[in-house]
Amino acid sequence: MTMTDPLDRRAGRAIPTGEHGWNGAAGGPPVRRDPVRVTGELWRQEPGAARAPTPPGPEQQRYADHEMPYVAAPAPAPAPAPEGSAARERFADRPSSRYGPRRAHARNPKKRRRLRRALLVVLTGVVVAAGGTYGWAETRLQREVDLGAYGDRPPPGEGTNYLIVGSDSRDGLSPDAVKDLRAGGGGGRRTDSMMLLHTGANGTSMVSLPRDSWVTVPGRLDTSTGKTKRPEGDKLNAAFAYGGPELLVHTVEQNTGLRIDHYAEIGFAGFVNIVDAIGGVRMCLDRDIKDKKSGADLRKGCHTLDGKQALAFVRQRHQEKEGDLGRSRNQQKFLSTLAHQAARPNTLFDPTEIGPAMQAGLDTLIVDKDMSLRDLSGMFRAVQSVAGGHGKQINVPVSGFGVPTSKGNVLKWDAKRSARLFDDLRRDRPVTETGKSSR
Repeated sequence: MTMTDPLDRRAGRAIPTGEHGWNGAAGGPPVRRDPVRVTGELWRQEPGAARAPTPPGPEQQRYADHEMPYVAAPAPAPAPAPEGSAARERFADRPSSRYGPRRAHARNPKKRRRLRRALLVVLTGVVVAAGGTYGWAETRLQREVDLGAYGDRPPPGEGTNYLIVGSDSRDGLSPDAVKDLRAGGGGGRRTDSMMLLHTGANGTSMVSLPRDSWVTVPGRLDTSTGKTKRPEGDKLNAAFAYGGPELLVHTVEQNTGLRIDHYAEIGFAGFVNIVDAIGGVRMCLDRDIKDKKSGADLRKGCHTLDGKQALAFVRQRHQEKEGDLGRSRNQQKFLSTLAHQAARPNTLFDPTEIGPAMQAGLDTLIVDKDMSLRDLSGMFRAVQSVAGGHGKQINVPVSGFGVPTSKGNVLKWDAKRSARLFDDLRRDRPVTETGKSSR
């Protein structure tokens, strides 16, 4: 059977039913054709495999009953592409790997792999170097001081207390170096500086203890006579001369009520070598300083002090109005600056600088028996934080200096204010004491 579309009938053409109609052949089952899309050139069927036959709906059946061809409605116009789809289409055109479409972070895989390898090598080197340095430094610490040698210690307080001592030890210095540094004169073993460093929940405080402070030296065994000496008044520096670090710690504990958790002492040679190892310390002076005994000869202004100049600066006191009290302030300022400059990135991460600096310090550093490298690092960071303005630098409150006694001129602590300061440190309360002289 042949049927003709009205348009074809006018054109004088006859079209078989199975071509555009629902019957694939006369009397055959209905077949649904894919829609036809109009292009700018010709009529053509949309590409793709033919769909499975489906029963005609009511509309299609009506056309079939009248033996009229059914033409599907034109496909709806595609929705406008969402914003950013053009970029995705361009990205989709990129070659894909076997894992799927290529993404932005995979555009330069070789470069990224090289970067990861380089980073891994650097990190591995840092870890290995740090581990080796840590192990080496642990073996170099001279753990000699027994903090509990004299017993009768104050109970532990809040936070951690360090006693930092600069001694006049000439260990490591040749006779020519002793003469050059003007480190000779006097026998025995004495201190040139003493600082009490407290760290806790309420920050860090660095308290200078002048070596001429008038204190009560506890009873002890006099090694020169073999007799036991009763407690007596004397300079704080004398305790170190009589019984070394152990008696000095015991004296500080008895006069402050603070339990000393760790002790660190460095001599002349170590001090000079550390300063030279980090390339000097930058200091700014508000006046000229010239002292024959220490050898200090510095002009007003900013200077980078080498080891010899730095030692002369921290030892001089005859140019200070308040004598030993003024020297303590200079020492405190210098120690903070030294710690700050030693922690600069170009020093910490430069093996040619940090290696010699560590060796110079550890060779002459004496610590207590319980001091670990971690404790020592904590002490260093605490001093550095004070230098960075995150702590307090004060002197023990003094009621008078240059006070004559049977042991020479001394500094006397302000009893009430110093007791309040030490109580605040023991309880780890915020320190309100300024340390200014009450004279």
